Amino acid sequence: MRNRLITLVDLGLDSSFDASMTFVQGITGNINAGWPEPVIDVNFVRTRDHETAFSALTTPSTVLHVMAHGDHSDEPSFLSTDGRTQVSLSSLADWFLDRQWGIASGVVIADGCKTGIGKWQRAIRDCLQDDITYIGTSTVIGWYEATVFCSAFYGALVRNRGLGRTPAEQGWDAANRAIRAYETLTDARCPYKPVLLTPSRRALRSLTG
Repeated sequence: MRNRLITLVDLGLDSSFDASMTFVQGITGNINAGWPEPVIDVNFVRTRDHETAFSALTTPSTVLHVMAHGDHSDEPSFLSTDGRTQVSLSSLADWFLDRQWGIASGVVIADGCKTGIGKWQRAIRDCLQDDITYIGTSTVIGWYEATVFCSAFYGALVRNRGLGRTPAEQGWDAANRAIRAYETLTDARCPYKPVLLTPSRRALRSLTG
């Protein structure tokens, strides 16, 4: 089975996001422990520097998993708890336009509050190189919701060998399995919602220069 690369990007930058990141890394470590050789590679980035953040967000990966507050005040942005670090999707799209490459991961998890709304989906499309499964949230979430969903998602992703499926299709299947597991475990509606997104016209123009 081909290794999955998971890029974890912490832009929340506080103890709660640190705990969630540690949890996800623990999950991947436990999954790897069950195989003769590791099946998941993890690229972990925690930064306030925009260039470093943009480089991490555009690293080709199976899953790009971003943890931060979802800011909707002016435009969709990833925001740190102290408000000192803000990475807007429009600035990422501009960076994409200048360099002719953008988000190149089959699955994107925007692990923050209300990142699944239409405004976020439209902004993400301006940053894409290819079709993705985008997983955002429909409401305010906390550490509990994130850990329950993510443990089920990564477990389902690795159990699916993905033969004949694109990374986006594998992510779609894993997300829906994780939603069912979440709702069985919690007796509550899962706040995480997957959607298939394609690059916008602006993104396609960025690719062609």
